[in-house]
Order: sequence, then C-alpha cells, then structure tokens
Amino acid sequence: MNFNFNASELLFALPELFLLSAIAIILLFDLFISDRLKHITYYLSQLALLLTGFSVFNLIGESAIIFSGTFVLDTLGSTFKVFILGFAIIALAYTRHYLKVHDLLRNEYFILAMMSILGMLIMVSGHSLLTLYLGLEIMSLSLYALIATARDRTAAIEAALKYFVLGAIASGLLLYGMSMIYGISGSLNIAQISNFASAATLGSQQTLILNFGLVFLVIGVAFKLGAVPFHMWVPDVYQGSPTSVTMFLSSVPKIAAVAILIRLLIDGLGSLQHYWSDLFMILAILSIAIGSLVALNQTNIKRMLAYSTISHIGFVLLGFVTGVVDGYGAAVFYVLTYILMSLAAFGVIIALNKNGFEADQIADFQGLSKSSPWLALIMLVVMLSMAGVPPFIGFYSKLFILQQVVAEGYVILAVLAVIFAVISAYYYLQIIKTMYFSDKDKSIVIYAPLDMKILLSINGILILLVGLMPSFWMELSVSLF
Repeated sequence: MNFNFNASELLFALPELFLLSAIAIILLFDLFISDRLKHITYYLSQLALLLTGFSVFNLIGESAIIFSGTFVLDTLGSTFKVFILGFAIIALAYTRHYLKVHDLLRNEYFILAMMSILGMLIMVSGHSLLTLYLGLEIMSLSLYALIATARDRTAAIEAALKYFVLGAIASGLLLYGMSMIYGISGSLNIAQISNFASAATLGSQQTLILNFGLVFLVIGVAFKLGAVPFHMWVPDVYQGSPTSVTMFLSSVPKIAAVAILIRLLIDGLGSLQHYWSDLFMILAILSIAIGSLVALNQTNIKRMLAYSTISHIGFVLLGFVTGVVDGYGAAVFYVLTYILMSLAAFGVIIALNKNGFEADQIADFQGLSKSSPWLALIMLVVMLSMAGVPPFIGFYSKLFILQQVVAEGYVILAVLAVIFAVISAYYYLQIIKTMYFSDKDKSIVIYAPLDMKILLSINGILILLVGLMPSFWMELSVSLF
C-alpha cells in the first residue's frame, strides 16, 4: 500500500490529534503538581473532552477519505463521535464521586479513560482493517488497566485478568478473520474489500474464504458487544470492576463496537449480508433469551444489569438482521437510548456509595423511596424504561426495532423478542418493589455532591423527554446511513 501524506488532511483528523495532544499535556502536567491540586486533572480532562466534542461537532456534514484511504470522515462517524464524547463526559462526572468515597482518586484513571476514548474515535473513523484494529487495541488496553484501578481488590484484579485473557482471544480471532479477508482480497482498504466482495466474477473458493473470514470477524465483534455465546466475561467483569468502571464499560464502548460492526460488515462486506444476518439472528435471539432468563435469579444489581446488557445487545443485533437502512437506524437508536438509561442506572448506584460501602446488592435499595424520593423516582424511570414501558424512551427503542423486524418478515423473531421482553420486566420491577415496598430499619444517607445530583436529574428527565418526542432521534439515526 502506497502512503501519500498531505498536511491539509490533518484538519479532518483534528479532534483525534487534539485529544492525543491534550492527553500528553495533562499527563506531563500531572507530574509537576502537588497532591493538593491533583483534582485539577479531572477538570482538565473534562475540558479536553468538551473541546474535542466541539471540534467534532464542527466537522458534521464534512466528508473525506484521508491518509491514503485509512481514515474516513463522514456524518455517521462525526455523529457517533459527538455521542461518544457526550456520554463520556457524563460518565466521568459520575465517576469522580465514586473515586473520592473509595479513595481511588488517582489521575491515571482519567488519562486511561481518555486513551480509551481516543481508541473509540479511531475505530469510528477506521476505513482500513489496520486502522480499525489499531483503534480497537488502544481502547481495549486502556480498559484492561482501568478495571485494575482498584489494585487492593481481589475481585477487580480477577475481572481485569479475565477481561484481558478473553479480550486477547477475541482480538486474535478478529485479527485472524481480517488476515483471511486481506489474503483473498489483497487489500486492507474497506472500499476495495467491498468492491472485491461484490464482484460478479467471485469464484466459489474466494467466497468460501471470505465467509470464513466473516465468521471470525463476527465472533470478534460479538465479543466486544457481549453477545451470547461470547458473553462469559460480562457478568464477572461487571460485578468485579469498580462501579465507575462498570458504568463506563456498559456505555461508551458500545457505540464504538456498533461503529466497527458498521464499518466491517455493512461498508466492507455488505454484499455478504445474507450470510452474516443469519449469524446475527442466532446471536440476537440467544442474547435476548439468556440475558432475560439468567437475570431473574440475580441478587447483585451490577450482575443483574450485566445480563440486562446482554439482552439489550440482542435487540441491537436484531436491527442488523433486517439488512435494511431503517433496521440499521433502529439499531443505532436502540444503542444510544440504552446508553442513556445505563448511565442513569449506574449513576444512582454510585450516588448510594459511601466510604467503605458499595451499594451493589438489590437489597441495598430497600427504603430508598423514603430516604431519597427523587433518586428513587429516577431509578423508577430507568427501570420502567429498560423494561420497555411507555412513554419512556426504552419503549420506543424496542418498538422501532420490532417494527423493522416484522416489516422484513421475521415475525417469529419479533414474537420471541416480545415474550422475553415481558419476562425481563420481572427483574426490573423487583428493584422498584425493593425501593417502594420494602422497609429498612436504617435510613439511607446520600453523600453525592450537588453537581452529580443535578446531572443525574437531567439524565433521568431526558429518558422521559426523549421518550415523549422520539421521532426526531429515530429520523436522525436512520439518516446516518
């Protein structure tokens, strides 16, 4: 591959370059400040993410393929990046309280979080197998280290090791699939791979190798999304990680995982859609079924939300099964709404944390409606939305997906999804019952700072407001394709 460098192309990668520079500067700055001023790193990190988001927002509408075809700038990528940065800012705002009360406030946490976000931005704009893999590894390596932030906790170290080992296997499988596709197509470029895969003269042997490569790609992406049967790491890592890391894992990287799926399978191997949609159909229904059923027996809320995530990912994959633009848009809408709900759910859990106490059991929510009616109301909204109860946003995201599935003739799939969605309502309602109908002798004292309470309130209100006006967001999601 010939690599031609044009300095003017740097403008199209300005957000990534700015974020990388900001990480280096904050890292150096952190070396020369006293412990008393260490909290400044948090504000600098948030400022860097905000400015990066502003520069990305200014690039919406621009379109270019730069750096010899390895990096693409388009509306889909820019919109995804805005959401990644927006959700990351919310996640870090919740995180600070958790790190403070558990004496984990170390500045490397924010540096690692920003590095993983940089990896996600690169993944979103990847237009070459090499760029996509580079972004994936930058994100993954940072996440492995983030999970191990709580070095004194055995569960956190175990979770980090488990995620690292299984993640390395998944990355290896993804790389193997990429190498097969590169070997048969002779190119790393997504557009050239697409042209090769859709060629009318493609021989049966070439199709066979492409399909083998495709299977490994799907496995790699399914692992990153946490779909069944590649979900083994999700419950253990969610439970063992510090809650702030669990919240981060359950939210922002999901957008990057959907982005790599779009780049690889829709942009690159769209002509093989009838092959990979069959694989996605199996992954989707298994994820919805196992996620919904296993969550019923959980008493740890982080573990319950892990299985809930698996079930939600199944719905996202259903959108890709349809193979039409409206279905892809419905999947994007679903993943964005899920992240909004997930951030609020973990935000409430973090708000209940205090020094030496992790509110990670469902029983810890007993009597919350009496101690903090507002927090209980936010959790009520989140749980009803996740269960798919109208008029909350979770209802419309499920409805949008099911409409597309039925429209494309997958009626049995839609019926199964509805049955398991009804079953899953039980464990969401269980939390509501615990908050409102179970008394606790000792009242819960909330130590969360005011800024976190305000942000959490906005987060909860958005779940209702967007649910009342879902059309704009649905049309925006479809217009990205």
